[in-house]
Amino acid sequence: MEKDVKSILSENGFGFKKRLGQNFITDKNLLSSIVQQSGVTADDTVVEIGCGAGTLTRAIAQHARRVIGFEVDTTLKPVLAQTLAGLDNAQIIFKDFLKVNLAQLEGEIGSYSVVANLPYYVTTPLITKLLEEGKLCKSLTVMVQEEVALRLCASENTPDYGAITAIIALRADAEIIKRVPRRMFTPQPNVDSAVVKLTVRDGRLPVKNAQLYKKTVHAAFAARRKTLVNNLVNSFGISRAQAEEALIKCGIDIKARGETLSPEAFARLSATLADCTALGRGD
Repeated sequence: MEKDVKSILSENGFGFKKRLGQNFITDKNLLSSIVQQSGVTADDTVVEIGCGAGTLTRAIAQHARRVIGFEVDTTLKPVLAQTLAGLDNAQIIFKDFLKVNLAQLEGEIGSYSVVANLPYYVTTPLITKLLEEGKLCKSLTVMVQEEVALRLCASENTPDYGAITAIIALRADAEIIKRVPRRMFTPQPNVDSAVVKLTVRDGRLPVKNAQLYKKTVHAAFAARRKTLVNNLVNSFGISRAQAEEALIKCGIDIKARGETLSPEAFARLSATLADCTALGRGD
């Protein structure tokens, strides 16, 4: 498979584009393992973002009922036509997924899972789009840079914990399911990667106002060196007394910093802010 794909790329005069974060995997055992660990079954529709040479697309198609791939690089059209030849359950759409109307797509395909080797430069926007706009997405199994994987799955009070961790926790459970060394990619990147599985679980956190929860999280990490009180004052335009009152009601130390709060603590804090101020309107 590896030789065949590389030959196909060469025959079609394909050149890797660093700006698109193009690093392909051709090892069939690894690709099959990723799809199997995603939990995809023969009844599932899968969305893939960044098809590359179609090696992961083919592996998904062999396990799922249907795979719909999105690829932004149109020079891969002849490559994908060859690597996916004979698969009648794989469809490639040459479009930037960040510009896709997700509600419209979901109306057409129903519930789905995402399995993808995400381009590194759009990892956070893509995950955010799927979790914030996706209503029918069941899970995301995505290959990302290892340092990003650690951030997505971090616990509070650790250096990797940040806003994206707490935002994900609003709707999904996150776990690293596989480490992938850099030597597995063509061309070889400068860093190792990891596969993260996000299992969507609506209602995972009891929040009164999801937008206020997100605003509270982003406020907490706006300036990591500042205390939570200072960040709340700056982001919400409330008084120090109001900010301290909200923390005290939640049992949070008024000298605490944002990275010490668990997602559950952020949920309590956002609810308290909604109760004790006029912030609950989602502004």
